[in-house]
Amino acid sequence: MFTKILIANRGEIACRVAATAKRLGVKTVAVYSDADANAKHVAVCDEAVHIGGSAPKDSYLRWERIIDAAKATGAQAIHPGYGFLSENEDFAKACADAGLVFIGPPASAINAMGLKAESKRLMEQAQVPLVPGYHGADQDPAMLQREADRIGYPVLIKASAGGGGKGMRAVDKAEDFAAALDSCKREAINSFGDDAVLVEKYVQRPRHIEIQVFGDTHGNCVYLFERDCSVQRRHQKVLEEAPAPGMTPELRARMGEAAVAAARAVNYVGAGTVEFIVEQPGGYDAPEQMKFYFMEMNTRLQVEHPVTEAITGLDLVEWQLRVASGEPLPLKQEDLRITGHAIEARICAENPDNNFLPATGALNVYALPECVTFERGAVRVDSGVRQGDAISPFYDSMVAKLIVHGDTREQALARLDEALAQTHIVGLATNVQFLRRVAKTAAFAQAKLDTALIQREQAVLFHQEPVGLPLAAAAAIAQTLLQERASEAADPFSRRDGFHTHGVVQRRFEFDFGGAHAKAWLTYERGGSLHLAVGEGDAAVAGPLVFAAIPGGIELQFAGQRTRAAVYAQGEVDHVFTPLGATQITSIDLLAHSGESAAEGGRLTAPMPGKVVSFAVKAGDAVTKGQPLAVMEAMKMEHTIAAPADGVVQELLYAPGDQVTEGAELLKLVVA
Repeated sequence: MFTKILIANRGEIACRVAATAKRLGVKTVAVYSDADANAKHVAVCDEAVHIGGSAPKDSYLRWERIIDAAKATGAQAIHPGYGFLSENEDFAKACADAGLVFIGPPASAINAMGLKAESKRLMEQAQVPLVPGYHGADQDPAMLQREADRIGYPVLIKASAGGGGKGMRAVDKAEDFAAALDSCKREAINSFGDDAVLVEKYVQRPRHIEIQVFGDTHGNCVYLFERDCSVQRRHQKVLEEAPAPGMTPELRARMGEAAVAAARAVNYVGAGTVEFIVEQPGGYDAPEQMKFYFMEMNTRLQVEHPVTEAITGLDLVEWQLRVASGEPLPLKQEDLRITGHAIEARICAENPDNNFLPATGALNVYALPECVTFERGAVRVDSGVRQGDAISPFYDSMVAKLIVHGDTREQALARLDEALAQTHIVGLATNVQFLRRVAKTAAFAQAKLDTALIQREQAVLFHQEPVGLPLAAAAAIAQTLLQERASEAADPFSRRDGFHTHGVVQRRFEFDFGGAHAKAWLTYERGGSLHLAVGEGDAAVAGPLVFAAIPGGIELQFAGQRTRAAVYAQGEVDHVFTPLGATQITSIDLLAHSGESAAEGGRLTAPMPGKVVSFAVKAGDAVTKGQPLAVMEAMKMEHTIAAPADGVVQELLYAPGDQVTEGAELLKLVVA
C-alpha cells in the first residue's frame, strides 16, 4: 500500500478520496487553485500545493504542475478523481514517465474507450450490442447530415471525446440538424479540445443502466452490479439508484458479463463503468423484454459510486488504492452480494424553474441531515463545501451528494425525502426541493423509469409552491416574535408582546409572496393568546397562532396545521423550510418601505457570470419574442439568451469571448 498519494482534484471527490486514505493510514496531498485557497479539500488533506489560477485550464488541467507537486511532496501515486484529468491519456503516461502510479486504468485503455467512435468499433468486435449509428472519422457536416437522414430521426449527436451530457444534442427533424451540430461541436471543443462527434439513433423510452466493473493486474475482472441513472436533465444525471428496479437475475447476469467482456477487451485495470442504453419495447412492466446497447465506458470512478458501495458494503476507493499498488481484487464474482437498496441525489447550485440555470454565491446556511455517516442503512453526504463557502462560476455546479440506504426501495425513498427535507441551503438557488418533487412523482415511486421522466412530469415538478402564503407568513411572524422576545429587556414597558391594560392590540405585517403583495394582522388578545389573519376578503385565512422554539426551528400551529419550520432571515427575505417543502417570503418594513421602482425595460442582462460565446443578431435587427439573441458559457455549459418581447436591437455591448459578470447588460433592445 502507498504511504502518500496526491489527489489531483477538488470538491467532494477530493474529500471522499482523502477520507478513505486517512482510514487506511495513507497521507494525502491536495492541490488547489486561487479560487480554492480556503476550500474544504485543502483543509482535510495532510498537505496542500497551489497550482495556479481559478480557471481549470490554469490549474486543475495543468498536469505538469500536478506532477511537480507530487514529486516535491514525495507522493508515490496520483488519484485523479473524476472530471478534469481523470480520463486524460497523456496525463496517465506522464505519471508513469515521472515514476508515479496513476490510480486508474492504463493509458491504452483510456485511449481505447475515451473516443466514443473507437470504443464502438471495439465493442462491435467483442460482440457487445450497439445502437445503430455512425461512428466514423469523416466529420464533414454534409456527410454527417446524410448519415442522420439514413439512420432516421430522432437522432442523438454526441461529442466523441465527451461525457456528462456536454457536447450532446437530440435532433427531432432534419432541418434542425445543422444548427444542433454547430452547437454540439462548439461545446465539445470548449470542454474536451476535440469537436469530433458521432450520430446515433435516439432510442425511445430509454433507460440508462450502467455496470460497475473492476479489474486488477493479475487478470481478474468482476462486475459489482448495476446502477439505474435514467432520471436526467440536460443529459446529466439527477437521481441514481442501485440495484436497478425491475432488473431480472438473467438480465443482470447478461449485462454484467457484457460489461466484463468490454473491460477485458482493453485489458482494463481499476474502477470503471460500462454504460448501457436500455430499450423497453414491452413497456415499464415487461423487464424480460428489455434490450440493452453499449453506450460508452467511463474509465474512472463515477460520481454515483456511493450507491454501489451502499448495496455491496465495499469501499471502492480502497479497492482502487489496493489494485493500483499491485494487490489482487479482494473478492471474486461469486463472493459479491446485493443488500438492500440505495439512492443518490445530486444537490446542485442551480434554478430548476429557470431551465436549471447554474447559480453562484455564498452558502450562508448549509445545514445537512442528521446521522450523516458512511455506513449502510443510514444517510451519507459526500460534500466538498462548508457553511460560508462560495460556489464560484469556475467549476461544476454540484454542491454535494446525498445518499440513502434502506432494506427496500420504498424504505430508501422515504429516507431520501426525510433527508432532503432536513437539507437547508440559503444564499443561492439549489435543486433540493426539485429533487423531493421528482422522488415523489408516481412515475419514480412506481419505478416507471426512462430518461424523459422529468420532461413528462414537468407539470408537477416546476413552479410549485408547497407551503403556501398562510403557513409561510405564520412562520415568518413567529420567527420575528421569537427574535423580539430574545432581544427585549426585562422592563415590561419596553416589550413588544402586546402587553396592555385594556382592550386589544393589533399589529399589521406586509409581505411579498409569489409575486404578489399580502397583508397580515396579528391580534394580541387578553390572557396572552395570539390571533392571526393572513390575506383579505374571501381569501383570508385566520385562527389562533401558537408557536414555540425547538432545537433547529419552530413548532408551529396555525389554521388547522401543525408543523415544524426553520426560518432563516437574509435581509428582508425569510427562507422557510418545513416538512411540506421550502419557500421564500419577503417582509416589508412598513416604516422604511417607499414602494417598488419600475423595472427598466428593453435590457437584457447576463443571468450569471460567464463568457459571451456569440450573438445571433446585430444592431438594427428586428426580433420576435423567444428568438435566440446570444449564447453564454458558464459552469461548462452553454446557455441561450432569448428575446423577452418583440423589438429592435439597438446596440450590442460586448463581443464574443468577453467575460461578463452576473447582471451585466449584454445588449439594448427597443421593445415594440
